[in-house]
Amino acid sequence: MKKVLLLFVGMYVVCCGYTQDSTFVSMSKKISLHWQATIIPQFHFNFNPPYSGNNSVSPSEPAATSFTSTLFINYKVARNTNMVFNPEAAGGKAISKTQGIAGFPNGETYRIGESNIKPFIARLYVEQRFGLTNKSENIEDDENQIKETTHRDYISVIAGKFSLTDFFNASEISHDPRTQFLNWSIMGSGAWDYPANTRGYTMGAIIQAKYNLLSLKYANVAMPTTANGPNLQWKGQDVMGQVLELSANQFSLFKLNKMHVFYHNLFLGLTSNRANMGNYDSSIAIAKRTNIAPDITDSRQFGRTKNGYYATLDNTIDNFHLFVKYSKNDGKNETYAFTEIDESLATGIQLDGAIWKRKDDVLGISIVKNDISNDHRTYLSDGGYGFIIGDGKLNYFSEKIFEVYYLYQPSQHLALTADYQYVQNPAYNKDRGPIQLIAIRLHLTL
Repeated sequence: MKKVLLLFVGMYVVCCGYTQDSTFVSMSKKISLHWQATIIPQFHFNFNPPYSGNNSVSPSEPAATSFTSTLFINYKVARNTNMVFNPEAAGGKAISKTQGIAGFPNGETYRIGESNIKPFIARLYVEQRFGLTNKSENIEDDENQIKETTHRDYISVIAGKFSLTDFFNASEISHDPRTQFLNWSIMGSGAWDYPANTRGYTMGAIIQAKYNLLSLKYANVAMPTTANGPNLQWKGQDVMGQVLELSANQFSLFKLNKMHVFYHNLFLGLTSNRANMGNYDSSIAIAKRTNIAPDITDSRQFGRTKNGYYATLDNTIDNFHLFVKYSKNDGKNETYAFTEIDESLATGIQLDGAIWKRKDDVLGISIVKNDISNDHRTYLSDGGYGFIIGDGKLNYFSEKIFEVYYLYQPSQHLALTADYQYVQNPAYNKDRGPIQLIAIRLHLTL
């Protein structure tokens, strides 16, 4: 990864030359061009568990480094039609091959296991908007966003390849592992097994309606062909992922003095996945008849479902931000795309650096409690494995995670973050851990 670090430093020098020149990021009214690179070395301190399984965190291992680089291109095809294209490159690795902790500690690491940097298409989609009223709003230039004045109220149709987290459950405080919390179950809703391939992307369509402060969104997308698989498929009632979300953005329950900024964001979602899933109870029954450890692949069947819901509330008062997240799924069938969490409760705060006269810096503190269903825990206790966790046996307790980070931004284009996480009962196993992790995140934008 030394070459990656040298490339990172070189690009930072280039970025400094563009500080006073905005033409790179906003070439015209028809195109927006941005770029990011993120490198995260992460390390955990040694610990001494009494036993380990195939999917356990290694008690002792060297630091692991992840790397991603993305080019964000948004082209305005017509007045209300935009095309988004994001080529991306990713490489490096995660601690213990991205296994052993349900709320995994690095949100920039996917379940690939390849250290070489490889390019791929992250996003390629078209959005068509239809205005509902004559009211307009100003949009600033940003990643996949063109500076313009456009409809405030609209219906839009999006089709192509994207990540569902681009559009759903978009908390302002705990959503982006490149600048905010790193942990999987804090950056998103842990119990939403959101449809995606191993890199976090899917293909399908989204319909969204926005009116004033309210938004209603529905997505129907492809699922991976196998649990944690790189390829995608859609087979209607047999294989598909769905999510329906109602959100209210920047609303206030009561008004404060005009000198204060005060608002809430609320996201309520219903989720449903269908795929060739195994059933925990069925796999346990098969194992008892054959007197071996259960294997979730023995009971796979098309059309099985995983249904759930999530709720996220953001609260902002000037430079103080608070979030609360709760999510749950039925926990009957195997985890298929994200991570092995069936119920999750997370909360945390973000303090803007303006409080201590560092206006671009950020301090974040959060805690999360993850759990799994009775069927899921019995499966693991009997020696079963998922694609994320499995220690060979289980002394069940809730997985609890504490994370704190400090983001230091010395320039417009560079952010440096120090991150610490404490994981109690990793993979829901009291016999293992606790695990302490530290990370340094370098994030470069243009």
